[in-house]
Amino acid sequence: MDASILSIQPTSPEPIYRQIVEQLRRLIAGGQLTPGEKLPSVREVAGFHAVNPMTVSRAYGLAESEGLLERQRGRGMVVATGQGISRSEDERMQLLEPHLHETARQARELELPADEVLRRLQRLLGE
Repeated sequence: MDASILSIQPTSPEPIYRQIVEQLRRLIAGGQLTPGEKLPSVREVAGFHAVNPMTVSRAYGLAESEGLLERQRGRGMVVATGQGISRSEDERMQLLEPHLHETARQARELELPADEVLRRLQRLLGE
């Protein structure tokens, strides 16, 4: 894995460290990151995304405390063993559910037609 796999949105109301942890959770659940796979160093991620290294360190620490990652001597942070078992589609959808609720709420507040929102979502999924 390299640092470019993470997508950090500095203007998002969600703190950057939480963005990183959530993305790691989804990448592991989706099987894109496998057990034992080495993560980029804190410095690499911080430099690539122009964020404070302490922010990345906090994210890695939180992911480690949740059992997503483990620190291996001489290798750095890796995906924890037992984390690479792909979850079912339903379990992965549950990770996405809060974001779908938020998008639906915002679309209603903006009084956007559902068919147009769905059309744009389909286009984004195709990218």
